[in-house]
Amino acid sequence: MTPLQQRPGATAFVQSRLLSESGEVVHAFSSRQGGVSRPPFATLNLGQSVGDDPTLVEENRRRFFAAFGIDSTGIVRAKQVHGNEVLRVDAGLMRRQGFPRCLVEEPAEFDAFITELPDVALVVSTADCLPILIHDPVRGAVAAVHAGWRGTARRIAARAVLAMQAAYGTDPADCRAALGPGIRGCCFEVDAPVMGAMAAALPDWEAQATPTRPGHCRLDLAGVNRAVLEEAGVRPDRIEDAGLCTSCRTDLFFSHRAEKGRTGRMMNFIMLRATSHEPRAASRESRAES
Repeated sequence: MTPLQQRPGATAFVQSRLLSESGEVVHAFSSRQGGVSRPPFATLNLGQSVGDDPTLVEENRRRFFAAFGIDSTGIVRAKQVHGNEVLRVDAGLMRRQGFPRCLVEEPAEFDAFITELPDVALVVSTADCLPILIHDPVRGAVAAVHAGWRGTARRIAARAVLAMQAAYGTDPADCRAALGPGIRGCCFEVDAPVMGAMAAALPDWEAQATPTRPGHCRLDLAGVNRAVLEEAGVRPDRIEDAGLCTSCRTDLFFSHRAEKGRTGRMMNFIMLRATSHEPRAASRESRAES
């Protein structure tokens, strides 16, 4: 991952070197720096449902997405419910009246998006949960995933990869995945119900846990999601982790747990460039060399 980037007068964000290598996607994980919101939402709060001044949030969104040449009214989002539903964003969906705002205003609930369409920014919001951005450079498809512990237990990251496979013919081994800032094992103590959910999702989940007291452990959510992606067929060397803890670094990121629920939200997005290649099959030679 690149260090936190900020230009004078602009918002700060983190990017993945792995995703940037192809030159075919635009992406970023936002921070809390570079906006206009006041405490406790200082300063780049991008969430409208947390009690911040809506006009300040709109300005924050405008600033953040404008840094990448994106109109903030055109980003694709939906209600996130810590589930395992994946939305395919295709031309038919884009023709719906009120798109994309209709996805937020209607009762549709999704925690992951996939698309092969250019200039469509897939966005997930976080404030401790793990954002995961995925790119298949062979078929020309992307995914954005919101993975809290419930979504992780339901293997939301693997479901996104499988959805790309079903929709676009994606080979998971071709995918590049970036795990963004989220709460880490240093700060994420969980209880027996969460531990039981992890055991159901991943048989060797305990490799990502550190016991703390009876019935509790510190859980490495990023480690579990990395293992889930690998089980889905993503190559280990094609998974990049930011290694940034939102709970430790409340100077850089919003943390629902560390700030006891009174805080803002980050946004994390991935978008295919309009100039990226048409979907194509990879030869055996190109797969072997990549």
